[in-house]
Amino acid sequence: MRRIAQLTGLELKWEQPNTFKMEYNLLVGDDISATLQFRSLFGSFATAQSADGCWTFKRVGFFRTRIIIRACGSETDIASFRNNTWKHGGTLELPDGRQYTASTNFWMTKIEFRDQADELLFSNRKVGGFIHLSSYVDILPIAQSIPELPWMVMLGWYLTILMQQDAAAAAAV
Repeated sequence: MRRIAQLTGLELKWEQPNTFKMEYNLLVGDDISATLQFRSLFGSFATAQSADGCWTFKRVGFFRTRIIIRACGSETDIASFRNNTWKHGGTLELPDGRQYTASTNFWMTKIEFRDQADELLFSNRKVGGFIHLSSYVDILPIAQSIPELPWMVMLGWYLTILMQQDAAAAAAV
């Protein structure tokens, strides 16, 4: 596996290899550069891994949900993501006060992360797939210097999966 910052400018794709498992691989060609695995089909707890490290994501709360991000094996939050449904996105907040915004389009086929200067850092695009969820990932050079980039890229995919699940649940009702 290569570090996420080394993947700038390469053709990256998240793929779900097995329909019946909530497991996803970030691919560069046929090589796996990161993984995201949910503990169960119905929960929100997921583990993300790359050559950069291991992190966990979990949605907490009911009316005002947020995602907490932790290093694997730790009980300390390293960041949290607050959803803003009405603005189609949310805000990633770090303990040192830095914030990043995430936004999606109406059809939820794209999600973008931007810094406080509104510079695009990375995006997931062409999100789709009824049986096997997938998306292309574009990491811009400006993002290479962000120490949180590895887990942010995996968080972007995690949020994409949750949005797709929430949309499917709402359509079923």
